[in-house]
Amino acid sequence: MKLATVRTPEGTRAARIDEAAGTATLLDAADVGALLERPDWQAAASVDGRDVPLDGVDYAPVVTRPGKIFCVGLNYRGHIQEMGRDLPDYPTVFSKVADTLVGAGDEIRRPEETEAFDWEVELAVVIGRTVRRADEATASDAIAGFAVLNDVTCRDWQFRTREWLQGKNWEATTPLGPWLVTPDEVGGTRPALTVRTTVDGEVMQEDSTGDLLFDPVALVSYLSTMVTLRPGDVIATGTPGGVGHARRPAVYLRPGQRVVTEVEGLGRCDNLVVADGGDPAVAAVSAAGAAV
Repeated sequence: MKLATVRTPEGTRAARIDEAAGTATLLDAADVGALLERPDWQAAASVDGRDVPLDGVDYAPVVTRPGKIFCVGLNYRGHIQEMGRDLPDYPTVFSKVADTLVGAGDEIRRPEETEAFDWEVELAVVIGRTVRRADEATASDAIAGFAVLNDVTCRDWQFRTREWLQGKNWEATTPLGPWLVTPDEVGGTRPALTVRTTVDGEVMQEDSTGDLLFDPVALVSYLSTMVTLRPGDVIATGTPGGVGHARRPAVYLRPGQRVVTEVEGLGRCDNLVVADGGDPAVAAVSAAGAAV
């Protein structure tokens, strides 16, 4: 099953996606996060609703206001090596806030305060049931599905200190979507899926989630040891090699560029980078100029 949160004139709605039919069936929930809070959320696979054409659907972040967004750094062997680090014994964990999120087709706002705006395609795990101190089986059962996340990062801010949070939490910089895809459609809760980033059509990252050091089940178990995970919580599992910061010379995103992040079977986030000085009018002017 594929689920999404779509924008309608009446507000956001959860929807079931049928690619073959080219439709999105609107469901009785404000977003996928609200749907997952229901014990019977999997019944969404068969409930009736109003169908709208999939072509032209406006995607919001698949979970609009997650209670928690955990992120994992240094989780692909290739990326760890390109950053010049040793393989870690434990996951490198940081967090994001919900205000960083945008939809799969929304603009990404490049802050005027950074000179090092970088891409990071990631497999995102979305939690479907409440768990604490989960063993392997319970952790696997707690995974509602997967989505695409682009952990866009201000590298110059990230490396101001040993803590990464300040480089990762800029408003309207993190696409999440377009869909939540349940594990049965992608080979289970430890899927081996191709992940890819392109910038203006040039491939920058390409790898498989089979290269993850700490897989989705292990991460759910590890993180739930610290704190209760609840429906709609998101775990970004890390990015593979090919980030702009590790290139020589380094390459960073500029206003007017288009960055596409995709994960096999999960769709893609296709986002225009626009300038953001804190004033929404600035972003609008930048977007208009890039479209000319």
